[in-house]
Amino acid sequence: MWCTYADRVAFPDDVLTEEEEIVLHLRPHWRIAVRPILILLLTSATTIVAWVMLPTNHGGRIGVVVVGTVSLFFALTRGVWPLLVWRCTHYVFTDERILLQDGVLSRERRDLPLSRVNDHATNQSLLDRLLGCGTLRIDSIGDQAAVLAAVPRVQRVQTILYELIETDRELRGDVDEDEEPELPEQRRFGRILRRG
Repeated sequence: MWCTYADRVAFPDDVLTEEEEIVLHLRPHWRIAVRPILILLLTSATTIVAWVMLPTNHGGRIGVVVVGTVSLFFALTRGVWPLLVWRCTHYVFTDERILLQDGVLSRERRDLPLSRVNDHATNQSLLDRLLGCGTLRIDSIGDQAAVLAAVPRVQRVQTILYELIETDRELRGDVDEDEEPELPEQRRFGRILRRG
């Protein structure tokens, strides 16, 4: 079993079946948390500067309250909330399915059985390549797609996903679609003559 962040990221075991094992447990890359942290620092600094620089009279106190209120609004909506969303987003790969879970106040969980995955592709910008993350798009049967943004070590995750899908197909006994079905001897001979 190969897990990432498994010791630090909480994920309830009761959503797994009895024989199901977690192979990967990820959350979006830390780069997602950089902007909210910078916004929290900026809003705090703005409030402190307003408190120090504005005069101590009635008008100065009103100015500090206004700046503090605006800073608090931006800190909550652009700083704290995105950090909570980042913290509550889980990408879990098991030996049977892919679980995508997110939500702070209400939870949304999506399960993609490995047997229904048609295609998976990665996309990395220059910054993503430098930071070692990327976007993983997973297409499943029925024209449904799941997009996992800012996946850490996305190339490795895609390789593990491929291995999981192949192992699942072997265990289920699925036949590769590219293989031709076995034909009776007479029909096979006729097909060879038609090709020649």
